[in-house]
Amino acid sequence: MTSVLPAVPTAAEDETAVLPPVSGGSLLESERVAAWFGSRKVLEDISLRMESGQVTALIGPSGCGKSTFLRILNRMHELVPSASLAGKVLLDGDDIYEPERRITDTRKRIGMVFQKPNPFPAMSISENVTAGLKLTGTRVGGSEKRELIEECLTKAGLWKEVRDRLGQPGGALSGGQQQRLCIARSLAVRPDVLLMDEPCSALDPTSTRRIEETIHELRREVTIVIVTHNMQQAARVSQSCAFFLAEQGTPGVIVEAGPTAQIFSTPEDPRTADYVEGRFG
Repeated sequence: MTSVLPAVPTAAEDETAVLPPVSGGSLLESERVAAWFGSRKVLEDISLRMESGQVTALIGPSGCGKSTFLRILNRMHELVPSASLAGKVLLDGDDIYEPERRITDTRKRIGMVFQKPNPFPAMSISENVTAGLKLTGTRVGGSEKRELIEECLTKAGLWKEVRDRLGQPGGALSGGQQQRLCIARSLAVRPDVLLMDEPCSALDPTSTRRIEETIHELRREVTIVIVTHNMQQAARVSQSCAFFLAEQGTPGVIVEAGPTAQIFSTPEDPRTADYVEGRFG
């Protein structure tokens, strides 16, 4: 018989449970961000305001620095040995790159969902959801853990599909289900911001629709920034857009940013119109 969830821990373990309340999202801003890999400059003067309660879509052709910028937003860029950057990234007004700030604290507040689903294959579905708690040093008791697992899987649109097999391996799920499991895992640490790097690029239309529905629901609680090459998806899920472009070997810049409806219907820059209308990229 399949195990559903681990046994309830002792009262002493329950006393260590510490989880912050559900977040309403945070304001995320970049101020004149520039980035390099070695001597090659890949981004220049990126200033962008990503509002709480909104989905901000980063659009533009391949190679213009969108994913690099996304990784800068939760300090993954600095993991590359040759990488460097300038400028500021402000989370509710505080620079996440201040020397006294711990990188684990930043990653707890700013989660990431990658292009390819990456559940831990040896872990069960329930263990995958709570995996981030250990990495961030968050202790949760048994009853609260069960509630958290159900809550996060529900928010990720997966609970009804997996509630009777929580003890089975996360790697046995379909691609779309694995991606939603990764979203649930990110939500378990109560982030203020969720970054998504082309989360639907490897998924079928049905799974894509479910992920988009999940994004729509989640923006009530977390600020979402999504990289997508799908213009229809950007138009469907986002409230604001930033169009990135790198021309003729120059660093990536933001050509235009603003409300999604404006970017798609009445852009100010003709390059934006050319891109969203499919004339290049």
